[in-house]
Amino acid sequence: MAKEELIEFEGLVLEILPDARYRVQLDSGHEIVAYTAGRMKKNRIKTLAGDRVTVEVSPYDLGKGRLIFRHKDERASTGPARRPPPRPQFRKR
Repeated sequence: MAKEELIEFEGLVLEILPDARYRVQLDSGHEIVAYTAGRMKKNRIKTLAGDRVTVEVSPYDLGKGRLIFRHKDERASTGPARRPPPRPQFRKR
């Protein structure tokens, strides 16, 4: 294994901690503390409790990780898109 090689896991965000950190429960059942990757900060991707995420973990410290991807919510994409009600049209005289 190369020194720079990282391990990727999928998990669920349990809670948001101070200092832009998250408590994530991995699919294997372990809980780790993770921070947001710079690419997610740059693109302003918000992560909330209950979101499915992909986490990179260093093999040297398996208790800490970095959130690299937030999976889209399946519930939001199943139904038709909701549009706001149309605004009334006013005529100029």
